[in-house]
Amino acid sequence: MIKNTSLPTRPNDHPVKQATMVWETSLPEGKGLKLFNRGKVRDVYETADYLLIVTTDRLSAFDVVLPDPIPYKGKVLTALSEFWFDIIKDITPTHFITADFKAIAGKIPVVAGYEKELTGRSMLVKKVKVFQVECIVRGYLAGSGWSEYSKTQQVCGIKLPAGLKESARLAEPIFTPSTKAASGHDENISFEKMVELIGQKDADELKSRTLKIYQRAHKYALAKGIILCDTKMEWGRDANGEIILADELLTPDSSRFWPADSYAPGKGQPSFDKQFVRDYLNSIGWDKKPPAPKLPTEIITKTSEKYLEAYKKLTGKSL
Repeated sequence: MIKNTSLPTRPNDHPVKQATMVWETSLPEGKGLKLFNRGKVRDVYETADYLLIVTTDRLSAFDVVLPDPIPYKGKVLTALSEFWFDIIKDITPTHFITADFKAIAGKIPVVAGYEKELTGRSMLVKKVKVFQVECIVRGYLAGSGWSEYSKTQQVCGIKLPAGLKESARLAEPIFTPSTKAASGHDENISFEKMVELIGQKDADELKSRTLKIYQRAHKYALAKGIILCDTKMEWGRDANGEIILADELLTPDSSRFWPADSYAPGKGQPSFDKQFVRDYLNSIGWDKKPPAPKLPTEIITKTSEKYLEAYKKLTGKSL
């Protein structure tokens, strides 16, 4: 069973409002398939050999799942991750195997009857043992990095020059890891703390690969008219003990994307990501504790349009 929902529609309404959204999946368990984890955005199923990641249209903000799904969100995240996995494949191996539904159904026959619901939003991936840290790169001073810098002139223990403005581009991207919380808020940590948690060798390797991916993606995105402000990545070890990239990559959920043509340091920037929703939630004074407030239809629609625009600008394709 797939729990679907849709926004109210009117004749000649915007196609975003006519989209069918997937809030939650409940694939048939047994015959080698079982639910492994239901996260803030993804429903993850397990077989003996693989994980099946289904990206729903749920949206989380401030680590709380909002009650309203975002049209096309799951498909954008899936397609964009697949796109980036290919671009950085010479930097690191990843957990990605395929996003082709027929290939997935060939490996997991029990999902064969769910083509309409799963096509475009599901990925078959390798199993990994995930490192319990998130690897964050910041190329610009925004979000919690800007808040911390405003008070201490540091970000995660890294001292920065005085006098930087909000949204300023940093001389070099900085690596600022965080803890990986199963629920609640992640916590920014220093690189030294990361070393304590996972060891020097692995910490150095994750930092190096994360920075390389950011630098390549930033250059690519800028040529497409988009600034990649910051991003976060997750890593793990596969069955052979090899470090591989896991989860999503360089999506509007895991990154801040800004339009390059309107970039102006000294203030917050318009974005192609869920910062738009965060800004709305801040404007209504939500305390960032569950339950989250419902979103107005215009906020839902505009957010969907931003995700779709980011995908089109970066890939040159439409969903």
